[in-house]
Amino acid sequence: MIPGGTMSAAAHDGRAARAVAVVGRGCVRHRYVVLGTWVLLVLALVVAARVIGTPTDNDVSLPGTDAQVVRDLTASSATPLTGGTVILVAPDGRLDDEARAGVLAATSASLRGADHVTTVKPPSTQDGSLSADGRTGWFAVGLDVRRAELTKAMAHTVTDAARPAADAGLRVLPGGALAQVVDGSGSTGDEYFGLALAALVLFLALGGLVGAALALLTAALSVLATLEVVGLAGNLTSMPAQASTLALMVGLGVGIDYSLFLLSRFRAVMRSGRSVPEAVERAVADSGTAVVVAGVTVAVALAGLGLTEVPLLQTLAWTCGTAVLFAVLAALTLLPALTSLAGERLARGGKLYNRLARRTGSGGFWARQADRVTRRPLLAGGLAIVVLALLAAPATDLRLGQLDAGSSPESTAVRQANDAVSAAFGPGAGTPLTVLGRLPTPITDERDPRVPPLVAVVRAQQGVAAVGRPTPSEDGRVVTVQVIASTAGGDPATADLVHRLRSQSVPDMTVHVGGSAAARVDLADRVTAKLPLVIGIVLLLSVLVLLLAFRAPLLALKAAVMDLISIGAAYGVLTAVFTWGWGVTWIGLSGPVPIPSFVPLMLFALLFGLSMDYEVFLLNEVQRSWRRTGDNLRSVREGLLGTGRVITAAAAIMVGVFLAFVPNNDPTIKMFGVGLAVAIAVDATVVRCLLVPATMALLGDLNWWTPGRGRARSEVDGGVTGPGRQRPGAR
Repeated sequence: MIPGGTMSAAAHDGRAARAVAVVGRGCVRHRYVVLGTWVLLVLALVVAARVIGTPTDNDVSLPGTDAQVVRDLTASSATPLTGGTVILVAPDGRLDDEARAGVLAATSASLRGADHVTTVKPPSTQDGSLSADGRTGWFAVGLDVRRAELTKAMAHTVTDAARPAADAGLRVLPGGALAQVVDGSGSTGDEYFGLALAALVLFLALGGLVGAALALLTAALSVLATLEVVGLAGNLTSMPAQASTLALMVGLGVGIDYSLFLLSRFRAVMRSGRSVPEAVERAVADSGTAVVVAGVTVAVALAGLGLTEVPLLQTLAWTCGTAVLFAVLAALTLLPALTSLAGERLARGGKLYNRLARRTGSGGFWARQADRVTRRPLLAGGLAIVVLALLAAPATDLRLGQLDAGSSPESTAVRQANDAVSAAFGPGAGTPLTVLGRLPTPITDERDPRVPPLVAVVRAQQGVAAVGRPTPSEDGRVVTVQVIASTAGGDPATADLVHRLRSQSVPDMTVHVGGSAAARVDLADRVTAKLPLVIGIVLLLSVLVLLLAFRAPLLALKAAVMDLISIGAAYGVLTAVFTWGWGVTWIGLSGPVPIPSFVPLMLFALLFGLSMDYEVFLLNEVQRSWRRTGDNLRSVREGLLGTGRVITAAAAIMVGVFLAFVPNNDPTIKMFGVGLAVAIAVDATVVRCLLVPATMALLGDLNWWTPGRGRARSEVDGGVTGPGRQRPGAR
């Protein structure tokens, strides 16, 4: 008799697998309805996005912070909805020379005539928009559109309106919001190389164009639906440009991977002599359930970011979660319908595929690898730990900072504008701080006796390069002072200045500090404070999901530890590249750049979920073999043999997709591309091929121990036929 409770657990396992199988069966029977529904859904989303628009807005709020207080108190409906600058640089002389007065007047008039422009303020020493040497200055331009509605075409129209200055030999550059919009998402078009690599790997892994086409079509439709949903959401909430890029990265990676796992299982089942409908149903029951568990694990990891109370991270989390949701739905509905149409053509492999299958199948590479690891688990595990320790070692020097425009590639508009302004006005000119004093009773003008002490306190701070004129609000309740730091916005010294200014005491005044640099400081402080809580909750929830899936506590804990090891390796490489500068020029940056505080946390959530995909598929195969044989060592070997080739192909696809985004002009996207690619590569090779099987071989039957139930059974089980089968030799 099976140990207490195992029969009921097995029955529950079978119900879960059968439930997913029913979905696959229904999609096969009604394949044309499923296909039509997906096509109509995607078309509807595309049309809605074109009609309504897909605005982006990188100016994300951070409620409850000092910088947000300044932003809220200085907001006014009387000011232009969006502000930008048009920067002018003279090759010699001064912009305010009499000889250039006519050029500036003509440029000002041309800018006022541009579409959507409401106000134009020419360069002036009085408001600090003209440098001391007079060679560099900017027109402050107000627009009648919200930042989220500002398009690249509008930005080019404004910049082109400065043609009189350009014709006179002056250098014209967009600045502020105009430069950000001109750069857009930072895409360079190299993402298509990732798709080309994915297509090649799919062709080799599935043995033909039919299988590759089905996987790519499924992933493409799910990603397209994701991008349109994310774009439409920009009409309801602030949507940074990075959100759609990250969703595209994640959606392509998991979408193609899930399709590969299902199609590989379908082909394996077809070899046993099943009909096409039976094979589709069985493939969905086997790998489809694992897809669901993997998707849920990714969603749980991303959901943990909601605890940060940082809108930017919450937005990135739900947009990536949307990509995973559509990938799971497409794999369970669209792909079975397409597979049933392809039928026998998909089951057959070409000569190249069959040759590769012989070399990597029974008696091939993966069989030898499985035998080597399980025969000498201490050696294999020790070698893996050494390699991983070397990769993770640089992470001990992981230093978090803040990116600014000076961190972008030299070819971008924001970098060129920053360099021009920094050279003329100082490194902190591009990211001025706003010091705000809140008063209990209103003042009439800056001559109020309560104002000079605020200015004096600001001037006295080390690291302050310039202080502007104090400006009272319309109601006189607050007064603001623009402060230029002597260091760049991303410099740690600027963060120290922000903290010092906030700690100052001014009589009859409450002091707040805002501006983009101060907002980044607040973001770093918030993320740092929430980091332990988020990591702890994500670990706990992910272990619980795996515990429910595999009913084996040690197996669930081991999976979480393995994922943490992969993440450590990614952090190490991230530090070596972006902090130490190893090879940083190869990826389009001019030198080392700070790693923003939210990047490691976002990477943790993404990698923990994505790495768990391979863990789930490997353990699923191992446990299926264990339920059939009751032999742990044999099960580990058969699991590695059965999944090694497919997991390697899936990882190659995901690594290729992620690396294709490294040329993106946004340094943050470069970091995500490098971090994700390294972690997945390490996870699918060193961790899954060496460390996991070696650990499972050493643990033996403890892998399957469940308190009060003896050996565990799996929720992620494809055994639709006979889910309660007794282990050979069980009594």
